[in-house]
Amino acid sequence: MKRSLLQCLALGLAVCMAPKWAVAQQALVIKPLVEKKVAELPPGELFWRIDNFNSPAEAKAAAGPWSLVAESAGMVWLFTLGPLGDSSANATRIAEVGPIPRIIATEYLLRINDASGPPGSLTSVHSHSGSEAFFVLTGEQSVRSAYGTVRVKAGQAQAGQGAEKSMQVSSSGTTDLHALVMFVVDASKPFSSPATIP
Repeated sequence: MKRSLLQCLALGLAVCMAPKWAVAQQALVIKPLVEKKVAELPPGELFWRIDNFNSPAEAKAAAGPWSLVAESAGMVWLFTLGPLGDSSANATRIAEVGPIPRIIATEYLLRINDASGPPGSLTSVHSHSGSEAFFVLTGEQSVRSAYGTVRVKAGQAQAGQGAEKSMQVSSSGTTDLHALVMFVVDASKPFSSPATIP
């Protein structure tokens, strides 16, 4: 009985001292913020332009046919798909990320997701019918694929892979992850599909 009690105390101590991710792996929280369908993509090489505005009205006034307005982390964001170097009036430029792999479809879905979670949280292995790009607000994000692991730190943007490429995304820093994720996918296919990493 005494030995059993000591074993229980040792196990309890080990659990308390283990890193949060080692105790229970949880899923990243993914929330769609805004999306829209478009019949065509802008010509030329594609980049996501990320701008901040003082108000939703200002962001909407600056939005074009391939723009999405969202609010996250107490800020107003304008995400615009188009050529490198374009600008929006009254905007604070945050980042440009690309080039974004182009896909061919009869209709396209542009979407912005909000991803968050404590260190160690992750997605299942999955793929998309298009491309994605990331902008990390806090923490660190890792994207694991057959090509290795890419780490994106707070304040950094990163273009993702092309369509139908398997990946797993995780919160890999020492603080909670908060990232904004930009998508261009084939609107006629499932947004996300289960996959395996070879």
